[in-house]
Amino acid sequence: MIKDRAKAGEQAPGGKVRYRVEPLADPQAIRPILERQPAHAAYALAHLEPRLFPRSYWWRAVGLPAGGEALVMHARTGLGPSLVALGEAQALEAILRLHPGPLYTFATFQVEHGAVAQRHFSLSRRGVSLRMSLSRESFRPVDGTARRLRGRDLADVNALQSSEGFGFHSAAALDDGVYYGVYESDRLVAMAGTHVVAPEVGVAIVGNVMTHRRYRRRGYGADATSAVTAALLDTCPFVLLTVEETNESALRIYSRLGYRVECSLIESGARRKDAFGLASLLRRWRARGRDGTGREVVVR
Repeated sequence: MIKDRAKAGEQAPGGKVRYRVEPLADPQAIRPILERQPAHAAYALAHLEPRLFPRSYWWRAVGLPAGGEALVMHARTGLGPSLVALGEAQALEAILRLHPGPLYTFATFQVEHGAVAQRHFSLSRRGVSLRMSLSRESFRPVDGTARRLRGRDLADVNALQSSEGFGFHSAAALDDGVYYGVYESDRLVAMAGTHVVAPEVGVAIVGNVMTHRRYRRRGYGADATSAVTAALLDTCPFVLLTVEETNESALRIYSRLGYRVECSLIESGARRKDAFGLASLLRRWRARGRDGTGREVVVR
């Protein structure tokens, strides 16, 4: 369908490509695009879940007459705003020029999106990360002492996060997600949790894995991650996590549990460079008048 629509377009003067940017609101139209790269798009796939989809916004750019395609999801769920981008870099540029999203977000880009991402955002992390996954068949659990964490454990969780330089959780996040922790002498010293759990879609992403620096190399991180993974596999056959490619100790732990590398990506906190949104607002106004139909068209 996208190919047929692209043939109907006209190339802009100077050999440039015209990109039609349009919102998508039908999960059934979005799913096939995400399933081309399921590991990279896992967080976006999870937002096709009926309870999450209403809090997400989707934009697609299609090159006319023969350019590429890109998709961007903006969402505000879980621990805050998020962005997931996939597709051809020039098409992604067309979307972000018009719809960069909120001032602060947590972004997932393909590695080849690096230049586009840095043009629109200040990234808190510049390195490459690895997306890993496992299944019920590949999972190798470890015996440990991790126990389920709930909202009533919020003070312990926030104390651990603060000691490691991370932000704070909420009781709702602990109750809505899947979190396990390891205690020593009544002190929470390690934990693992989730970024998203979407059983109706069958996708879950492990995150918020940390161990207090004084209690590392005792297997506590593996205990907590194993417990979270086991609980998720009860409802989600596709379980994933992300780790920095330079974090060799974490990679060893996750590999022992049965996780395998699926793809490389850029995952980072992102601050929009167009702080007041005026530039993107002006571009949207120009783009809507470019083809006389009210649709947004970007020339690149």
